[in-house]
Amino acid sequence: MKMGKFTILRGKNMRFYFNLKASNGLIILQSEGYTSKQNCINGIASVRQASVYDLSYKRNQNDAGHYYFNLCALNGQVIGRSQMYTSKQALETGVSSVKENAGRAIIDDQTNQ
Repeated sequence: MKMGKFTILRGKNMRFYFNLKASNGLIILQSEGYTSKQNCINGIASVRQASVYDLSYKRNQNDAGHYYFNLCALNGQVIGRSQMYTSKQALETGVSSVKENAGRAIIDDQTNQ
């Protein structure tokens, strides 16, 4: 059975980031930059913990009419952002995908390659 995965990357600014990819390979959640790999791993743990609670998802719409969500840790801090969606239904599908994939996703650390 295919499952999602967290990919840990290092940006040109030397910060660490993670993406959560669904089982189909599409990115469904992106992090902000972390100063250390351990903080990035802690962010992934926060996603796993918060993703099961619907109240952790802050649904938004930008000025252009696109929908997106922020996933917030239990302390209210944003730990991940979605892509932009063209409809509320597509946004809800994205939320469901994060709920389905985050808890059991493997970690693919690409910073050691």
